[in-house]
Amino acid sequence: MEMYNPAHPGRLLKMELEELKMSVAETALKMGVSRQALYDFINEKSSLTPVMALKIEKAFNSRAGFWLDMQQAHDLWQAKQTTNLDDVQVIYKRKKLA
Repeated sequence: MEMYNPAHPGRLLKMELEELKMSVAETALKMGVSRQALYDFINEKSSLTPVMALKIEKAFNSRAGFWLDMQQAHDLWQAKQTTNLDDVQVIYKRKKLA
């Protein structure tokens, strides 16, 4: 099990904007999203959607899958911290390979 909290992808995008010295409003306009949607994402108040990932891909010449993988790793780690699995019964157990 991972022992650290993977970064929210919004944190990475926020760092990119700071490095480029771009405002949220300017970036949102160039990405075709609302200022509030971008603000919520970079401040980790909302999760990345596939649509936002595609817009980031084009705007920042990156891969949508990279951003979505980052969101999934963050979400899974968060769920592992708060989900009680004690009442879940094993239905099928794969045999371990030698």
